[in-house]
Amino acid sequence: MIAHALVGEKLAACVNIVSPIKSIYRWQDKVSEDDEHLLLIKTRANLVANIEQRVKELHSYDLPEVIALPIADGSKAYLKWLLDSTISPPPIPPRKAARKKARRK
Repeated sequence: MIAHALVGEKLAACVNIVSPIKSIYRWQDKVSEDDEHLLLIKTRANLVANIEQRVKELHSYDLPEVIALPIADGSKAYLKWLLDSTISPPPIPPRKAARKKARRK
């Protein structure tokens, strides 16, 4: 469901689901162990905050894992496809030139 939503909303170009994985972690001062699904989400760096928000809305955990790892390099064709498959960030409005107010004496 999360993977389909992210790709369908063009927040991600691709989501790989690695499953099942065994996670051992500390939660509420106890060591816990669970079978989980790892999502590898391919997206633009400037969409990570949107993905985090969407995952929090859709995930059953109080604190789902959302971390971002930078893409150091890759096939130009693949990286172009990634950009073409995700939403473009909204345009940044031009900055207004700082105006100095003239002082009147």
